[in-house]
Amino acid sequence: MTRKLFGTDGVRGTANTHPMTAEMALRLGAAAGRHFRRDGTHGHRVVIGKDTRLSGYMFETALTSGLTSTGMNVLLLGPVPTPAVGFLTRSMRADLGIMISASHNVHQDNGIKFFGPDGFKLSDADEAAIEAIVAGEITPAQPANIGRTKRIDDAGGRYVEYAKTTLRRGTDLGGMKIVLDCANGAAHRVAPQLLWELGAEVIPIGVTPNGTNINLDCGSTHPRACAAKVLETGADLGITLDGDADRVILIDERGQIADGDQIMALFARRWGEAQILREGVLVATVMSNLGLEQYLEGRGLRLERTAVGDRYVVERMRQGGWNLGGEQSGHIVMTDYATTGDGLIAALQFLAAMIDTGRPASMLARSFDPVPQVLRNLRYAPGVDLLSKVEVQKAIEDAKGRLAGRGRLLIRKSGTEPLVRVMAECDDEGLMTEIVDGIIAEMESVA
Repeated sequence: MTRKLFGTDGVRGTANTHPMTAEMALRLGAAAGRHFRRDGTHGHRVVIGKDTRLSGYMFETALTSGLTSTGMNVLLLGPVPTPAVGFLTRSMRADLGIMISASHNVHQDNGIKFFGPDGFKLSDADEAAIEAIVAGEITPAQPANIGRTKRIDDAGGRYVEYAKTTLRRGTDLGGMKIVLDCANGAAHRVAPQLLWELGAEVIPIGVTPNGTNINLDCGSTHPRACAAKVLETGADLGITLDGDADRVILIDERGQIADGDQIMALFARRWGEAQILREGVLVATVMSNLGLEQYLEGRGLRLERTAVGDRYVVERMRQGGWNLGGEQSGHIVMTDYATTGDGLIAALQFLAAMIDTGRPASMLARSFDPVPQVLRNLRYAPGVDLLSKVEVQKAIEDAKGRLAGRGRLLIRKSGTEPLVRVMAECDDEGLMTEIVDGIIAEMESVA
């Protein structure tokens, strides 16, 4: 079956535009409910979390209606990070978890992500089965078996308590000054609370959501705001999360930005030295910098690359039995602690490294010198396939020929936005920039 609804991270799009409409959310809820109630018995439950987008109210209500119509009992978590939904799905013995979020996207977008009873995102097979049910007739429950709904008021607190257990017992952040940017998103309450309970002095920004300011000039996609605040306040570290807090970008005390590659390099080295990095393997995507791969090889470790998307990272980790992976964009997946990327827990592990070593963030946040890399995005109109154009294909082949033996070129469509991403790495920055600009110009000319 050809997938039409599900992308690389659930169903996503602009609110009130297909497929992100209230009607489709209702059908998705009903279809998911029917899929996970195949035995027809009563008593099944689903947890639903969301970020702070205005449209979240609409989708929460629609999903709840669809789920209860097929007999699922719904537990509403309110605004919580995506990894909290994965954790609480397992903790609360739910059959299904749902997160309403478009992650790092603008507030006009929204998405619906599904988690299985094990807390991991659904397999392709489960998503295809739900999509097939959406396309057909959905059998509702008998009147006596309609589900109930309950709001879980302490969902955030449960997650905070769990996150603290990922640190060594007695870990104290006292004396640390931390700038925390929550992107006006899902972690705007739990993240400051967590760091404060651990003893840190917290300087919060991006903690006043109004439904339309999520990710707006703040958070992991706009880390300069946090960097400026770190320098202004003399903080020891800056932590920037995205709208659903499954990503993190860190800022050292000098205002320098550390992306996911640098964070993974540190964790891989520390875990390798402690002999807890399974088989000495780090899983990352094709977007991760070549410098990361070279750094790991120099320490007897190995980089396993996957397609772009944290779900593919997690799938490969589970297949290989490996426990550390992530993306350059800041998804850090530690399956010893979480079932998906968790920005807060990753930040806690970095803080633990600062405490253990007694070193400032600047000495830990740059493990390797990246090979020069440039990434440019081009937005395209719906229905346009830029990569199928003959002129674009020729420009790409010519570029690969010029880079042969000197670097690499990666061109792909985003799985969550109507964007083509063009990335190149090369020691010759002038050549690299010229090549990427040329491909972008060719695509613009035929768009």
